[in-house]
Amino acid sequence: MRLLVMGNSGSGKTTLARRLVEEQRLAHLDLDSIVWLPGESPVMREFAMICDSLDRFLAQHQAWVIEGCYGELIERALPACSELIFLNPGVAVCLSNNLRRPWEPHKYPTQEQQDRMLADLQAWVQSYYVRDDPWSLRFHRHLFESFDGPKREVVRVDEA
Repeated sequence: MRLLVMGNSGSGKTTLARRLVEEQRLAHLDLDSIVWLPGESPVMREFAMICDSLDRFLAQHQAWVIEGCYGELIERALPACSELIFLNPGVAVCLSNNLRRPWEPHKYPTQEQQDRMLADLQAWVQSYYVRDDPWSLRFHRHLFESFDGPKREVVRVDEA
């Protein structure tokens, strides 16, 4: 089993991935952990380094779940996946989930710094529906529709 889980920030990707890791004994890659410099969010690593980290993970694991919003990285991993899961619960759910987000030490050195970024995160979540970049609904929809393998779109995370 090699699962790719994509969607907006707050859509439930990490929650679903953690459940699958426990139930199926899968290796887990949260793409945030390879995209951002540790403790320096929002500072991105060099794209070549990000790709190297993703490629290394794919080569080292036979069964996995990879989750994130980074369409260009999801696209890079698509040939290796056995199922694509698109979490698309809508903006209200994503915004609400982000308000309950626990501290993410792999992205922020303190809870206070993460809290200071919340307004920016919420604005970014809302723009998901109108942006035209690899981290947008438009690009995720394109990936989902063009993928020929097993896939499912989940609009209610309790159905995942």
